[in-house]
Amino acid sequence: MRRLPEPLLVLVDQFARLPGLGPKSALRCALTLLKWPEEETRRLGTALLELRAALRLCSRCNAVAETDPCALCADPSRSRELLCLVPDWDSLLALEEGAFYNGQFFILGGLSLDQAGASDLEALEARLAEKEVREVILALGATVEADAAAAFLRHRLGSRFPQLRVTRLAQGIPLGGEVKFMDRETLRQSLRYRQDLA
Repeated sequence: MRRLPEPLLVLVDQFARLPGLGPKSALRCALTLLKWPEEETRRLGTALLELRAALRLCSRCNAVAETDPCALCADPSRSRELLCLVPDWDSLLALEEGAFYNGQFFILGGLSLDQAGASDLEALEARLAEKEVREVILALGATVEADAAAAFLRHRLGSRFPQLRVTRLAQGIPLGGEVKFMDRETLRQSLRYRQDLA
């Protein structure tokens, strides 16, 4: 394959760094931009620049927002007694889209809670020290990494805030699922987190 012109190569390299885009997809995106009218590509470039300038992280929950605090943290109708911990922005959006949770959020910035997450943990503990939160809900997923993060958080928060209730999202058989089609781990979790029938 012939060597790409330098400006195109730079753009392809940048696109290839995005999640889900390999070198071939990145090249297709770059070539598509070359086919767009010039004003459209300029609008895209301006939008990218303004994205960084207009958005910031909320100091209360780590969400990407235009204001600090963000709209969710500033909303007086949301319960301040419930704090849902999520690993990332996508998880917050998924829970918020359902419109069935009316508490506050805190984004951990991933499930790896080692040195990289120390500042996030300090911010979380500072928020809990305000004593508004009565229950922390761990909405971390059902992976081995999520289990490790949940165990770490349960221990750390339980030892530093003994009055705090720490819960986790239920795990097990999904709605519409049949026992005979479930894998062993899903069945184990379903038995472990079984519920009383009223």
